[in-house]
Amino acid sequence: MGNLIVTDNEFLRQFEVEVGDDLAKIEYALQDRKIFLTKLIIPSSNDDKKFEETFIREVFEIIREKNIRIMPTSPEIRKFIKKYKEFKDLLPIGVRL
Repeated sequence: MGNLIVTDNEFLRQFEVEVGDDLAKIEYALQDRKIFLTKLIIPSSNDDKKFEETFIREVFEIIREKNIRIMPTSPEIRKFIKKYKEFKDLLPIGVRL
């Protein structure tokens, strides 16, 4: 699949990537140097099993570059962080999953 071209749509407060004619999205709220990842939307037309993980990984790298902490309120995002321990450093101090 390679790297995805993920866009941070600050106006709609979501990370986006084109999937055919649709958009995959991770909605967020930004507050006090923390980003609350609230909802993951993957188009039903996407049948690639690795897409979700690749998309989340790309979004996490964008967040890491911005030096912001992640508050994972979406169940899919929480599951991803539990599976990939290398991203636990993006959680605020004291937050456990």
